[in-house]
Amino acid sequence: MTDIDLFSAETAALARAYHALAISHPPVDDYRPALEELIKNYERLMRETRRLIARSDRTEKELNTLNATLQQLSAELDYKARHDHLTGALNRGAVFECAAQFLLQGPLSLIVLDIDFFKRINDTFGHPVGDAVIRELVERLNTALNGIGEVGRVGGEEFTVLLPKIDLLNAMRMAEAIRRAIADAAFICLPSHPVTASFGVSWIDAGGDFETAYSDADAALYQAKHSGRNRVEQACLVTPITQPQAQSQN
Repeated sequence: MTDIDLFSAETAALARAYHALAISHPPVDDYRPALEELIKNYERLMRETRRLIARSDRTEKELNTLNATLQQLSAELDYKARHDHLTGALNRGAVFECAAQFLLQGPLSLIVLDIDFFKRINDTFGHPVGDAVIRELVERLNTALNGIGEVGRVGGEEFTVLLPKIDLLNAMRMAEAIRRAIADAAFICLPSHPVTASFGVSWIDAGGDFETAYSDADAALYQAKHSGRNRVEQACLVTPITQPQAQSQN
């Protein structure tokens, strides 16, 4: 297939101008038509060039806008894929992924906590209130941690706190501070009913198996529940670290 010359008129005008220029002593009347045609075609070429540049600029701007929108949508989708829709905390999958990354860099302490008698809250006050309790609890977690670690929601009323490069003793102290932040002040969304949580804490060295650490913390959480709730237990530790505070009713 023969390519179409989009500048055939301009090429022909330029050729005639060259032809006129090649004549040794042409009369002025021979120069004028070639010059006029060359000027006319050059002006048209300039107009088309400006139009194409303007269109190219608009296209580039539109592409940049579209690219920015796509990047924003991609970031939003990535955020939704990794975070719990109710609280904004990491979801279960993201917790395990994040923990694996932390363990590549150093040891990790893990806090697992569960709201005491949460089913009773849902049954008595309704699921919207239950959701509000979960949201406020995560807010208190974040406030107590003050930017340290990562908070995740791994179940309906069960949460984790990943504490990279934090030793077990300090993790226990942080868990106790979180326990007090939850238990010592009435929840704004449920001022007439006490809200408490039970805690299990474990520690794992760099390169270790996070699922094992999670299982150990979960066992410590079960011990805290079995021992009266609203308390902190360390994995494989029989004696509780904190004494029971005000217990939830029944």
